[in-house]
Amino acid sequence: MGIPASDVIPLSHARANFSELAEEVKGGAEKIITKNGESYIALIDAKRMDYYHQLERERIHLLLIDEASKGLDDVAAGKVKDARSAIAALKRRRSA
Repeated sequence: MGIPASDVIPLSHARANFSELAEEVKGGAEKIITKNGESYIALIDAKRMDYYHQLERERIHLLLIDEASKGLDDVAAGKVKDARSAIAALKRRRSA
């Protein structure tokens, strides 16, 4: 989903028309505020930002579950090392 050109606003315009932009955002629009012709910040509804944060937390949880599953598969396949031996080997490599 792209951002329409009408939703890309220079910072000077955003300063002068902030209340109007806030109402548009509250109505569902998202605005990209530019500074010196480059993307600078986004103006989005607070509820939508909360939703984006929730999605990110869920994505992190799914990644952690995937990593845990891979670890359990390694254990089931016998791809394990004794923790004390592994730490000792790391320490030896660092001191060498």
